[in-house]
Amino acid sequence: MKKLFSILLLMTVFVIGANAQLLYKISGKDLQKPSYIIGTYHLANVGFVDKIPGVKDALTNTEQVYGELDMTDLQSADNMKKMQNAMMLPEGQSLKTILTADQMKRLNAYLKKTMSVDMSSPMVEKQMGKLTPQALVTQLTLLMFMTKHMGEFDPSSTFDQYFQAQAKKNNEPVGGFETVDFQIKTLLQSTPMKRQVEQLMCLIDHQDFMESMSDKIVNAFYAQDLTAVKAAMDEKIGNSCDCTPEEENALINNRNADWLTKMPAIMSAKPTFFAVGAGHLPGDKGVLQLLKNAGYTVEGVN
Repeated sequence: MKKLFSILLLMTVFVIGANAQLLYKISGKDLQKPSYIIGTYHLANVGFVDKIPGVKDALTNTEQVYGELDMTDLQSADNMKKMQNAMMLPEGQSLKTILTADQMKRLNAYLKKTMSVDMSSPMVEKQMGKLTPQALVTQLTLLMFMTKHMGEFDPSSTFDQYFQAQAKKNNEPVGGFETVDFQIKTLLQSTPMKRQVEQLMCLIDHQDFMESMSDKIVNAFYAQDLTAVKAAMDEKIGNSCDCTPEEENALINNRNADWLTKMPAIMSAKPTFFAVGAGHLPGDKGVLQLLKNAGYTVEGVN
């Protein structure tokens, strides 16, 4: 289940506890000046930045911003086309050709319940009928969020883009740990078609669980509680819908480890503000612990 939300990352406001935070200072070892890292939620409202203690000072005291991607690269015409192509089934295939009659029936029932229309509508079939199951899961998860949080997500001004936009406003460099090609391969093309279909059916057949999991992740993020974010992402349903260790490694752990090979040189060159999905920060294999293991001092910013 984790993969379905990590791609987006992964709204009742909790009371923020004394130890709850999304922003951390990285110092010590060979760093002349501290760097900072913040956990993001890709669908969060940009206005929430103002509720995170220390963000403006951290941006002022750093000289460059790094994200999972340089968002400018993602928005180029060539890369947008690559993303769109990666979300489409091969020529001659459609959801109707790769799903069984029963699976299509279940999908249509889900669409009818959530959108009031299904694939019998030519417009819906045109928009969704040739998406890969993985891409459709992403679209339906986004729709689920937007239905519950009307007006909160603005694709033209996302939470992650905010920090890179601030750097460019100040004529500071912006960088990314990964390339668009890497993210396309990892997030959209690494899952076998049979598994993609299985995950689509998981979303459809366990709607209440998925909505509850989504709510918990959103609530935990707005409470600035990384421990609760991880707990929600780690919830199990007890069947093949659960994320396998191999999928978790590819989606989270291996990427965290790769980022840690790049962060020391980046921070040594210039004090840096890192902004990555909140799900990458907590846990024994999370970026915060990996930084500590590498000899850095990591402290929450209050």
